[in-house]
Amino acid sequence: MPEKKPEKLTSNESLKEYDIPDNRHNFDRIWALLKEEYPDAKPSLNYSNPLELLVATVLSAQSTDVQINRVTENLFKKYRNVRDYANADLREFESDIYSTGFYKSKAKNIKAAAQLIVERYGGKVPQTMEELVTLPGVGRKTANIVLARAFGVVEGIAVDTHVKRVSGRLGLTRHSDPLKIEKDLISLARKEDLDSISMTLIYHGRKVCQARKPRCQVCVVKELCPSSILFLRE
Repeated sequence: MPEKKPEKLTSNESLKEYDIPDNRHNFDRIWALLKEEYPDAKPSLNYSNPLELLVATVLSAQSTDVQINRVTENLFKKYRNVRDYANADLREFESDIYSTGFYKSKAKNIKAAAQLIVERYGGKVPQTMEELVTLPGVGRKTANIVLARAFGVVEGIAVDTHVKRVSGRLGLTRHSDPLKIEKDLISLARKEDLDSISMTLIYHGRKVCQARKPRCQVCVVKELCPSSILFLRE
């Protein structure tokens, strides 16, 4: 009987059918190559203070940094402090951020977060993970970004869809829950690298390890990636 050919992989979903081997022992080599490939991996959101970063990061969910920067260019001129957001007319605010997508929930969360910052935190964006995640619409991903970029506090790793996909394909985690993925990556990395790991994996996910059709042929870590051989079979 002829050997059955492997199924073609056309998306991240089909990759889940395969048992990606534990590849954590190769983390140091993988990280060294990715750092060299993306030496200036930094967030591309525009902001000038912690509040603007918080707002921009909440808005960036399911959108692009380019689009968010277009919106915030005028938004930050109109809403200059936390009380402006707290007192904003919800319908008008929804219209202001309409093009970011999911504008109703984003507007509701940002307004409610601003009200809580005024009422509980003296009008200032809190500077701890425990306090930040009490704000509506703010999870660990957003909190990690605000802490690291606004306050220089490196507490963990921001796990978005790119980080989740790339770390899974590389065999650095076998989890799908962002908190568990964060813990896995923290256990592998040095503390001084935590701040840059997220953006580096995001860059790699956007440019090379894309969701539907990863560009394994040009990937700098393809020789160390247990998933590349599966995609290269296509």
